[in-house]
Amino acid sequence: MILQVVSKIMIPFIQVFGIYVVLFGHLSPGGGFAGGTILGVSLIFYRMVYGKAETRQKFPYELMMKMVCGALILYGVLKGYSFLTGGNHSYLPQLPLGTPGNILSGGYLLPLNVLVGITVTVTIYFLFTLFYEGEI
Repeated sequence: MILQVVSKIMIPFIQVFGIYVVLFGHLSPGGGFAGGTILGVSLIFYRMVYGKAETRQKFPYELMMKMVCGALILYGVLKGYSFLTGGNHSYLPQLPLGTPGNILSGGYLLPLNVLVGITVTVTIYFLFTLFYEGEI
């Protein structure tokens, strides 16, 4: 009971911090991998407190797989495009670079960080459930 009350307070703060690390990773230390790990740990915390049944209801396997597959495909498309154009993105409209220090100042770095964050979040969560309980 105490753990559930504390988790209702802590998990949102952990997730907001993880989202912050993902979104501002190109401006400060962090990025998609670090923020995705923080978000994955919040899902692990949720599963440990509320159990398998409630977690599966809130975060169904099919939704998680769709998220990670979509993120990987979109990441591959963006990086493939970057590779084919020599990294200068001259054939399609480039994302605006904006003012240095603002969140939209990195071009394709922000979307790539978000996609890596989604992939790492789901992977960390799946690895925990696989090794801890033997199934996802």
